[in-house]
Amino acid sequence: MLLFQPRLPDRFSLYRCMNLLLVLLTSYLVSAAALQCLWSLALTILYFYALLVGRSYRNPRAIAILCVGDWITAGLTFTAACASAGITTFISDDVEACYDNHCPSFMSATAMAFLSWFTVAPCCLLNLFSVVHKLQRL
Repeated sequence: MLLFQPRLPDRFSLYRCMNLLLVLLTSYLVSAAALQCLWSLALTILYFYALLVGRSYRNPRAIAILCVGDWITAGLTFTAACASAGITTFISDDVEACYDNHCPSFMSATAMAFLSWFTVAPCCLLNLFSVVHKLQRL
């Protein structure tokens, strides 16, 4: 006789686990998108202030800080979009539990996160080229 019999998880506990993963990754996606929006808003305020005062932020240190910030926020947005896409695909295709969840809204949020990343990626590359160009001129 076995002293310990492994208990298989029932469907309800698997459903709760999937919902927890979906909520956690979606909150990560929302947090990364909020950070991206705050970073973009801060840069917009900084650029408008520079235009009003007539000051230029073209020194290599300021451009390097802006470039690193762009890369960090773009990386967070991309990883959040990939994680949300993975868990949404897992729930919709592998487990086929989309009838209980809000999969279409999560899928559209993930698609918008990828579109957001595709719009930020050229800015990151241009900032990187700008930093390299400024450092070569020194």
